[in-house]
Amino acid sequence: MFIIFNEDLEFKGKSIPRVVLGNAPFLADAYFGHRTRLYNLDLLRNPNNVSKIIEKSYECGVRSINLANKENLLKAFKIACDNGVEMQSVSTIGKTEMDYVFPNYEQAKMEATWKEDIENLAQFDNSVMLVDEFLVDTYDWDFITEILDEINSAGVPAGIITSFPFKTSEELINSPILEDKSLFDFYMIPVNKLGYMMDIPDFRLDKQDELKGMLDKIDKKVIINKILAVGIQRPEEAFNFLNTLGFADMVSVGIASEREAEETFKILNEI
Repeated sequence: MFIIFNEDLEFKGKSIPRVVLGNAPFLADAYFGHRTRLYNLDLLRNPNNVSKIIEKSYECGVRSINLANKENLLKAFKIACDNGVEMQSVSTIGKTEMDYVFPNYEQAKMEATWKEDIENLAQFDNSVMLVDEFLVDTYDWDFITEILDEINSAGVPAGIITSFPFKTSEELINSPILEDKSLFDFYMIPVNKLGYMMDIPDFRLDKQDELKGMLDKIDKKVIINKILAVGIQRPEEAFNFLNTLGFADMVSVGIASEREAEETFKILNEI
């Protein structure tokens, strides 16, 4: 049973909310297709609109948000905090403006301001800092280790994000960064019933078992993102599927309006 609102994840003496308000709509990520333009106008350029969604999500019981070192997102969060919101942060480190369709990983490494991100995002109540997927999916383990070490030096639990749950998990199992068990503790991966934006054609039971087997070997706290398949799936169906998985410790859910927040988190609260 995946318990959302009535039981936090207890980790190294800290209570961490299991449900995280995602930031993809707020940052108008390119994979939303035609909605990206709308999110750019309504959310990315309008911190006040984003703050209202954060506040509504807080009213619905959400106590964590995925922050990145992006000016308008942080402005929106600070407005919400001034209005009484108290949330922990799952902070993304090294997020760039990379194109999801045609990613240039070497360019992402050059453009990422990851040291600045750690320094600026450290002002918040961080439950974890996660290295962005465009840095992790280079499989440059020395570079990734350098960032994780810096996060650990800041006194914050560290983790990584991937866009490729199967390929990256397989790479991780044989990687040197698993040798040091204290290097990172969290692993964010895209998972949804449709297999959308996962590195497989479908996510049937055999693939679910295969992924669980790899995650058991990796042995990290798993944060699920893209559970709604970028809005293709209805929340009730998506969350009922999430509840069948045996490896989800947390979930990050992107919300694009106050109405969506009410509908989505009401369903989560009832599962």
